[in-house]
Amino acid sequence: MVAFLNTKQAFDDALAGAGLVAIDFTASWCGPCKMIGPRFEAMSTSGEFPSVCQVDVDENQEAAAACGIRSMPTFQLFRGGVKVDEFSGADENRLRALLRQH
Repeated sequence: MVAFLNTKQAFDDALAGAGLVAIDFTASWCGPCKMIGPRFEAMSTSGEFPSVCQVDVDENQEAAAACGIRSMPTFQLFRGGVKVDEFSGADENRLRALLRQH
């Protein structure tokens, strides 16, 4: 299940663990976000990938700014609170490949 990180504290708490965390920075008005969002959520419910979270950049501007988000969707992967990779765009195959890589 996708965790929705609506505050900077929730974002920080999600990154506090040692495991891999994938975060989808999204916006409700973003067309490509609406396309990839359900696929990202399906990845989480399938058990195929570890912890996945979403940050709505309009609701949690503090976390988005701290991560330097400039376009949506942007996916960032963290391990132990450290960013290990990222990409922008709604490419499901690239997202799956990135998650498998880490």
